[in-house]
Amino acid sequence: MQFTISPIAFVHNSRINIEDDDWGSIISTIQLEASISPTAIKGLDEFSHIEIIFYFDQVSDDKIQYEARHPRNNKKFPEVGIFAQRGKNRPNKLGITIVELLQVKDNQIFVKGLDAIDGTPIIDIKPVMKEFLPKGEVIQPNWSIDMMEKYWGDS
Repeated sequence: MQFTISPIAFVHNSRINIEDDDWGSIISTIQLEASISPTAIKGLDEFSHIEIIFYFDQVSDDKIQYEARHPRNNKKFPEVGIFAQRGKNRPNKLGITIVELLQVKDNQIFVKGLDAIDGTPIIDIKPVMKEFLPKGEVIQPNWSIDMMEKYWGDS
């Protein structure tokens, strides 16, 4: 089965190159597509955080990972499958991040901590509600904690 998804918005920020670390201080503007009514984001400003689903459009098809690999190609980390990591070289090239919502103005959303480069297409936007967050303790392997140490920077 195949289906088509069209972007509802695009990211605008200072990051023009794909980089792995220091995303926490990045301020991004999410500009809705002209076909999307600004009323689609009415009430969004009542939330502190939103979830952004985006498309890694600059990942070429020949870079897609279908098997296990070392995250960031770092042999210090164990070989794990693409679905056991959050890398950009995913089969459907989808990224998802919870960000701090700073402001909603007209057809723009201003956020902090979106790990997507300038021009990235946005597929969907959802408000973060406590009831959808994990109910129990979040457990993850030590290698992932080490890898993420500088991802968000000092923010």
